[in-house]
Amino acid sequence: MRPAPSLPNFDCMSGMDARDADLKKELDATLQARRELGEEYESALVDSFLEKVDQRIDGAVERRVRRQMAEQQMVVARGTRGASKPTDSWGERFGFGIVSLVLAIPLSAIGGGVAHLPGLLVAWAGIVGVNAFQAARTNPELFRGRRHRKSDQNSEWED
Repeated sequence: MRPAPSLPNFDCMSGMDARDADLKKELDATLQARRELGEEYESALVDSFLEKVDQRIDGAVERRVRRQMAEQQMVVARGTRGASKPTDSWGERFGFGIVSLVLAIPLSAIGGGVAHLPGLLVAWAGIVGVNAFQAARTNPELFRGRRHRKSDQNSEWED
C-alpha cells in the first residue's frame, strides 16, 4: 500500500492571506476534511469549495457593477454630458477626416487600377458615404431638411 500523496502547503501562499482570510479558512477546512474523509469524498469537497469561490466572485462582480452603475447615474445627474452635446470632440472629428483622406489615396489607386473610372467612382462613393455617416452620427441635425429647421426655429419663438 502506498502512502497518500502530500498536499501542497497553502500557508506559504501570501497572496491568499492578504486578500481573503475567510476563503483561506474555508480552504484549510476543506483540506482537513479531505485528510479525514479520504479520497472518496475529494470531488464533493472540491465542488463545495469551488461553489463558495463562485459565490465570492459573483458577489464581487455584483458590487463592482452596482458601483459602476451608480457612477454612471451620478454623471448623468450632474449633467456633465448632456444629450444635446456631440459625443465626439473636435479632435476626433478632425482625426477621422485626416485618416479618411489618407486612406483615400490607396483606395483610389486600387479602384482606378483594377476597374479604371468605375472603380475610382466606387472607391470615392464609399469614402464619401463613410464620412457622411460619421457626420450624421456626430451632428444629427446636419442632414435635416429646411422644413424641419424652420419648424424648430418657429417653435422657439412661439409662446
